[in-house]
Amino acid sequence: MIKKMRNWVFGAPKNPLDPHVFHNVSLIAFFAWVGLGADGLSSSCYGPEEAFRALGPYSHLAIPLAIAVGLTVFILSASYSQIIEAFPSGGGGYLVATKLIGPIPGLVSGAALLVDYILTVAISIASGADAIFSFLPPHLLPYKFAATLLCLGILVTLNLRGVKESIVVLTPIFIVFLVTHLIIITFGIFSHGSELPGLVGTTMTETREGIGTIGFLAMAGIFLRAFCLGGGTFTGIEAVSNGLQILREPRVATGKRTMKYMAFSLALTAGGILVAYVLNGVHHQEGRTMNAVLIQGLVKNWPGGHLFLLITLLSEGALLLVAAQAGFLAGPRTMSNMAIDNWLPRRLTNLSDRLVIKDGILFIGLAAMAMLLYTKAAVRILIVMYSINVFLTFSLTQYGMVLHWLKKRGDGWKRKISVSFIGLALTSGVLVVTSVIKFQEGGWVTLLITGALIGFCFWVHAHYQATAKALRHLDDILTNLPLPEEPPETKKLPSKPTAVLLVNGYNGMGIHSLLSIHRLFPGHFKNFVFVSVAVIDSDRFKGKAEIDNLRDSAQADLDKYVQLSQRMGLYAESKLILETDVIDGLERVCEQVSQQWPKRVFFMGQLAFEGETFWTRFLHNRTSFVLQRRLLFNGQQAVILPIRVRLKQAVLPK
Repeated sequence: MIKKMRNWVFGAPKNPLDPHVFHNVSLIAFFAWVGLGADGLSSSCYGPEEAFRALGPYSHLAIPLAIAVGLTVFILSASYSQIIEAFPSGGGGYLVATKLIGPIPGLVSGAALLVDYILTVAISIASGADAIFSFLPPHLLPYKFAATLLCLGILVTLNLRGVKESIVVLTPIFIVFLVTHLIIITFGIFSHGSELPGLVGTTMTETREGIGTIGFLAMAGIFLRAFCLGGGTFTGIEAVSNGLQILREPRVATGKRTMKYMAFSLALTAGGILVAYVLNGVHHQEGRTMNAVLIQGLVKNWPGGHLFLLITLLSEGALLLVAAQAGFLAGPRTMSNMAIDNWLPRRLTNLSDRLVIKDGILFIGLAAMAMLLYTKAAVRILIVMYSINVFLTFSLTQYGMVLHWLKKRGDGWKRKISVSFIGLALTSGVLVVTSVIKFQEGGWVTLLITGALIGFCFWVHAHYQATAKALRHLDDILTNLPLPEEPPETKKLPSKPTAVLLVNGYNGMGIHSLLSIHRLFPGHFKNFVFVSVAVIDSDRFKGKAEIDNLRDSAQADLDKYVQLSQRMGLYAESKLILETDVIDGLERVCEQVSQQWPKRVFFMGQLAFEGETFWTRFLHNRTSFVLQRRLLFNGQQAVILPIRVRLKQAVLPK
C-alpha cells in the first residue's frame, strides 16, 4: 500500500539500463524552452517593472531602454550559444570558470550560481503569488504567504517525479502565457498607431529637455541605473548551457535551438512590455504589479475583458511557478558538478530511482523556503539578491570565454571574442552598479550567503583531500603486493565457507579488507566472491555509451581482485550490478549470491575516523552500516571491517 502511494505521488521507478530511457527522459528543444527558458521569459514579469520604476519621471527613456534590453539579451544568448559549442557535455558557469580560469574562480562562480538557482525558485514563486493575488479580493492577502509555501511544496514533489514529467504538466501554462502576452503587447503598442511614427522624435525631444534641466551625466546615470536595476530581466539565460546533459541528442543543436527560442521570446516580451508601459501611461499602484495595471487598462472595454484579464494574470503567475523549474533542473546539476570535484558532499551526485538528483532537489527546495521565510516573500528584496549573484556568474563566465578565444583563436575567433568581451563589459557593469546601489537593501545578504557557502566548500574540499592523502598511502603499499607471477591452480568448492567481499573500485581499502579476512580467519574461507555496484550517478547518466564505459571499468576492477586472490592460491569470482541506488543494488546482488553459496559470510569495509564527528558521518556514506542491518534482518551474516583513518589535522568541526 505504501509503495503504491509512493509511486502515485512520485511516479514509478525508471530503469537506467533501458537503452531507450535516456531518449525518453531527455528534452527536445521545445520542452527545454519550457523547462529552462521559462526562467528567462518569466523575468519579463518583474524585470521591466523594476527598470521602468527606476526611470522615475523620465519614462520616455523606456524606448531606448527597451532597445538596450533586447540587444543585451541577444548578445548574452549568442555568447552562451558559443559556450554550448565549446562545452558540448554541459558548460554552466561553474564548469566554464573552472576549466578556463581556474578552480577557485570556478568555485566562486559555482557558489554564486547555486545561490542564484535557489533564489530563482524563491523569486519565481513569490512573483507568481504577487501576480495571482493582484486580482483576488483584498481579504485573501493574509493567505498569500501560505499559498507561496504550498506552491513550493508542489513543485518539489513534481520534480521528484522526474524532469520530463514535471515539464509536460506545466507546458500548457507556458503556451497560454505566450499567447495572452503576445496579444497584450501587440494591442498595447499598435493601438497607438498614430503615435508610433513620431515616437522616436518625441523621445529625443524629451531627452534633450531633460538634459537641459539636469545635465547629460545625470540623465545618463538615470538610464544606466534603470538598465542595471532591471538586470533581473537577463537572469535565466545561462540555464540552457548548464542543463545541457538533459537535452535530446544532438545536444549542441538542441541547446542552440533552445537559446534562439529563449532569446527571441525574452527580447520581444521584455522590450514590448517597456514600450507598452510608456505608450499607455502606466504607473505603479501599491499592491498590484505594473503588468496587472497595464493589462486591466487595455482590456477594460473588451467583450469578456475581465475573463481575459483573469486568464492572463493567472498564466503570468503560473508561468513564474514554471520558471522555478530552472532552479530545480539546473541547480542540482551544478551541485553535482561541484560534488564530483569534492567541493560539496559526494551524495549530491546520486540519482534516485526516478533518475533525478533527489538530494539536490530537496536541498534547493529547503533553501528556497528559508529565503522566502527570511524575506517574507518580498519580491523587491529577492530581485536584488538575485541579480547580484547571477551577474557575478555571468561576468566570470564571459571572462573565461574571452581567455578561451584568445588562446584557441581559429576561424571567426575575432567575432566570437567580440561577443564575449561585450558580454563581459555589460555583465560586470551591471554587477558593480547593482552591488553598490543595493548593498544595504539586501545585497549584503547575498554576498554573505555566497561567501559562507564558499567557506563551507573549502572546508569540505580540505576534508576530502586529507582523507584521500591518508588513503593514498594505503594504496601505494597494498596495490603493489609481491605475488607469484603464475597463479597456482584453484578449484571451486561451493559447499565450503565462502567470503563475499563488497568492494568499490580496485584500491587499498578493498585490498586491506581482503587481507583483514585472511588475518582474522586464517585458512577458513576456501572461496572468495567480490561484489560491486557500479553506481549510475548524474555524471554517468548521459547516454548508453557512458553506462557501457562504467560497466567495463567496474568489471576491470573486479577482475583485478579475482586475479589477486588466485595468485594467493584462492578460488575467486566476481559479480557486478549497475544501479542508481547503491544500497538497493547491494541488497539485490547479495540475495543472488546467497542462493549460489550456502555457507557465505558478507564482508564490507568502512572508514573509521579518529575522533569521528557529525561531519565525517555526513560527508562519507554509511552504506556499510545500513546494508549490514538489512542483511542481518534477512538472516544473513554480515561483518564490517574498519579501516582506520588518522587525519593530521581536524578540518571539520565537531
